[in-house]
Amino acid sequence: MSDWITDPNCKRAVSLILSKQMPDLADSIDLVCQEKSWEGIIKKIWPRTKYVLAIITGSMAQYIPALEFYTGGLPVVSPLYGSSEAFFGINMNPLCSPYDVSYTFIPNMAYYEFLPIDNHQDPNCTYRKDAHLKDHILDLNNVKIGQHYELLVTTFTGLYRYRMGDILLVTGFHNSTPHFKFVQRTNVVLSIHTDKTTEQDLQKAVAIAMQILEPLGFFLLDYSSYADTSSIPGHYVLFWELQLRSNDDIPELDQVKMEKCCSLVEQSLDQKYKLLRNQSISTIGPLEIRVVKQGTFNVLMDFYVSQGTSLNQYKTPKNIKSEKVIEILDSRVVGKFYSREVPNQDS
Repeated sequence: MSDWITDPNCKRAVSLILSKQMPDLADSIDLVCQEKSWEGIIKKIWPRTKYVLAIITGSMAQYIPALEFYTGGLPVVSPLYGSSEAFFGINMNPLCSPYDVSYTFIPNMAYYEFLPIDNHQDPNCTYRKDAHLKDHILDLNNVKIGQHYELLVTTFTGLYRYRMGDILLVTGFHNSTPHFKFVQRTNVVLSIHTDKTTEQDLQKAVAIAMQILEPLGFFLLDYSSYADTSSIPGHYVLFWELQLRSNDDIPELDQVKMEKCCSLVEQSLDQKYKLLRNQSISTIGPLEIRVVKQGTFNVLMDFYVSQGTSLNQYKTPKNIKSEKVIEILDSRVVGKFYSREVPNQDS
């Protein structure tokens, strides 16, 4: 036990646990961890595990493939949707596919209202003038299936029409209470010129590009991005941390396949981005993927926690604005790749 723990009651309580030596259990865990692949390792170490509880909506959906790899087929359950401001709803079908999670709002926890967002409009460009909000706000029972909304909440503790910044999609109803799928936050966006790439857009594009690497045994542990405007034209930069399913060290990355990943990300972005990439005097340069060493995003998390971020509230930032954070990521880059193709505007 560390010397800095000086409280006698605390030391006594912990000592009762630490004094129970279990060498057989330690050996069995060591054997499992020495296996070449950690696929299904959760069930091997904790054989009585019934399910894994996790947040798997919005930007956290990127971790589903990694969770499925380590859990070995155990259900991944996201039971509720809440925040420090208020509790919103529960998952009425907790054993559903993690990609299909929706939450049924509980009307007596707070008063919920919704600001409509045109499904063909940038979610970051919804109605912004508070004076006009009342002309567009809808109650819980007036939302429509297939429509996007920004959530507003009024609580018993004094918040009035507080804008959560969450974008929700109505997926159905339980009796007369709607189901909502968490889509993204409103303020996460990449932009070089007049383009606006949302967190959801980027996540979908990355998932499509990873289809090139998945047959080779790779999965994406984590990623982040920033808009590099240090040169003209500016361009999108993505930091990827990759891992092999066999748990081996990352081999030398195939230049052609990684460049294809860059092109697929660009091809999967919206028409405005592709238009700006196709102009005779391009205002956006070729997209870049920088592959980082394994453990890089753990280092990034440690940095944010050292700056005062709560470990329980930490989420990998998908849009980096801090030069210090970019320096940390750049210092661990093992490969840089650029798109060699101009995206086709017709698709």
